[in-house]
Amino acid sequence: MQNVTALRGDITQIRCDVIVNAANTTLLGGGGVDGAIHGAAGPGLLEECRRLGGCNTGDAKLTAGYDLPAKYVVHTVGPVWHGGEHNEETLLRQCYSRALDLAEEIGARSIAFPAISTGVYMFPADLAADIAVATIYNRKAIIDGELDAILVAFDQKTLDLYQERLT
Repeated sequence: MQNVTALRGDITQIRCDVIVNAANTTLLGGGGVDGAIHGAAGPGLLEECRRLGGCNTGDAKLTAGYDLPAKYVVHTVGPVWHGGEHNEETLLRQCYSRALDLAEEIGARSIAFPAISTGVYMFPADLAADIAVATIYNRKAIIDGELDAILVAFDQKTLDLYQERLT
């Protein structure tokens, strides 16, 4: 499918309707992609996130994009990996699904995803790539060409994992 692509880069620089933030439950910023998105978006993002009251693991919430090139940010809270015995795969699948739900609700035509939960949350990158690609590919808006998805890899290893699954 041509409307699902992968690239290596900085998600805060992607021009699209929605970027997805791999957030923590407070939504108040943190390390990794979360810190980078909050830093690039400016103080308005943090102010709006404070009003949202946090977010549960596997769920997602929408904010404006502020100083980002994206119009919106979907904040989703991925699972911390505990060996796969605590519903981690289902929760990660829900992160991608909920982000797509919110993008579709606002009529977005493009969405960019980071590798949710694969950093400090230690979700195995190969399994996370399987879940990301399968969840996105099976989405009706993707199949029908109504929504384009970009899988943004921070490193070459993650990009290779995405590209293997997209061929």
